[in-house]
Parts: sequence; C-alpha cells; structure tokens
Amino acid sequence: MRDDPRRRPHARHRTLREHWAAFRGSPFVPAVVLTLILAAAAELFAGTYTHAMANPGPHRIPVAVTGTPPQRLLAAMHRELGASLVVHRYPDRAAALRGVEEQTVFAVFDGTEVDVAGAAGASVARLLTQAARHADPAVRVRDVRPLQPTDPQGLAIFYISLAAVIIGFVGAIQLSVHARALRPAERVAFTAAYAALGSWAIVAVVDGLLGVLRLPVPESWSILALTMFTSGMVFTMFNTLVGRWAMLPTWGLMVLVGNPSSGGAVSWALLPSPLGEIGRWLPPGASVSAQHTAIYFQGHQHATPFLTLGAWALVSTVVFVIWRHRHPGGRTTTPAHAAPR
Repeated sequence: MRDDPRRRPHARHRTLREHWAAFRGSPFVPAVVLTLILAAAAELFAGTYTHAMANPGPHRIPVAVTGTPPQRLLAAMHRELGASLVVHRYPDRAAALRGVEEQTVFAVFDGTEVDVAGAAGASVARLLTQAARHADPAVRVRDVRPLQPTDPQGLAIFYISLAAVIIGFVGAIQLSVHARALRPAERVAFTAAYAALGSWAIVAVVDGLLGVLRLPVPESWSILALTMFTSGMVFTMFNTLVGRWAMLPTWGLMVLVGNPSSGGAVSWALLPSPLGEIGRWLPPGASVSAQHTAIYFQGHQHATPFLTLGAWALVSTVVFVIWRHRHPGGRTTTPAHAAPR
C-alpha cells in the first residue's frame, strides 16, 4: 500500500523547515537585506541632504561691531534674520577685520557700513548682504574677502573634499576585493600610496588643468592626502570590526552625516544646530575647514582640523592593527620547516 503524505502530519512542516534552511544558506538572504538597506539609504541620503541644504536658515551668525553700534540697523537685521546675530564688540575696525581673517566673525558693522567676507561663507555673506540692504537701503556693503572669480558660488572646496572622501573609502573597498592577500602593513602602505597619488591628481586637475581654484599646492595636497588616507582607514577599521557590512557605517559616517554637515556647500552658521556642531569633528568637515583656510585665510590656519583628521586616521589604523586577525584579508606565512623541498 502506497504511503499517503496526508497521513504524515509532520511531513509538510519538515519540508518548510528544509526550504527555510536552504533559503538562509542561499545568496538570496544578503540580496534581500541589501535591497532593504539600499532603500533605507536612499531615503536617508535624500532626507539628510535636503534637510541640511535645500532651505538653509540662520541659526547663530557671529558678527563684529566697532565704534558706535548701529542699533537701528542691527535691530532691523535681528528681525529680518530671526534674532540669529551674535554681536561681538571690537575696539576698532582693524581688530574686527582680524576677527574675519581668523574666521571668528562673518561680518563687521561699522556705523552705516557693513563688511562681509564671501570667502568665510558665501551663503552667509549673501544672506547678510540681502538683510542689510532690506533693513536700510542706504547701507554700504563691501566684500572684504571675496571668493575667487572662477568659483563664484564657493563650492569647489566642497567638491574636491568630497572627491577625496569618496575615493578614499572606495579605494579601500577595492583593495579589500582585489588585493585581499595584502598584509596589514602593506594595506596601510598602499592606502597611503593611493591617497598621495589621488590627492595630487585632484590638485593637478583643479588648479593646473581646469584653473577652477588657485591652490597653495603643498598645503592643499597634504590636506587632501590626509583626508583620503583617513577615509580609507575608516573603511578598513569598519571592515575589521563588522566584515562585509563595513560599507554601512562608513557611508553613514562619511556621506550621510559628514558631507552635509561639513560646511562646504552650506556654511555651518546656516545648518541645523546638531549638524553644525558635529560636522567640524568629522573628517569631511575637518577637511573642508582646513582647505578653506589654506586657500583664503593663509597665515590663520587652525590646528583643530588637522588634529581631527589625524585622530580619525590614528584610531582607525590602531583598531585595524590590533584586530587585524579579524580583517577579511591578508595571507599566511608558510613556516620555513614546512616549505616544499
């Protein structure tokens, strides 16, 4: 008599379990997970960038005042900008202009004259100019530190920093795929090598070939190289800690949060407060800040951006070296006594 499957109550359940076990071991599981992750990443990417950049507004704009404060102008601008001006008193115009050079203030109010600095933040300079002229059509507004004429929107620094960040971790991804057998020291060395060469290529194209920006070549090159190396080592660190999912924290840190908060496309003074505060402590923001000062405010460079980039690079490298046995790469060394004869 033939065995009737209907008489075996657990046969179907066993089949479902077997199918589920087969599915879990198939490539469809990571494919499904990646599909969901990419959909969420698209939502976060669009949301983060549009929230930060689509309609930026003033939050805290430090300005300098010298001589007799222009109370009527300041009051009108406070109303225009939603009480976002933070006024700092300076003894004279020269001291106030030094504040602009050191990037502690965005503008100088001296009687009926307003000095803005497009290089300190093009979006802020435009906003202050419009608000001042709307508050008092007779006010005289001057740009005492304009942007280079070949970059009137002030976006070139953001783009070259973005290129260094993205190529930095993409290069580390490619090393992990195509050069898996590299030992730890070799991986760090090749990350430094493509960072040095890639940053030189950026400088050569932007300054030499296209003439978009006149760069202080040694300083700009070093900033871009450090940025690219840091980005590469951040991915390498996450690849050591979380394996094949390393792209998720790298993308989140560098692109979803780091780039819109960098102050490159929209000045920190116009970003939502949390982004404006954390951006300068992340590699993209530190890179933009250092590059910005190197190009437009020479002699007033700050140590903080370099310390930030250096700290991220050092921590990432140390984590990778300490837990290098967890990194999905490298090669074993065959003991001498075990070598074939």
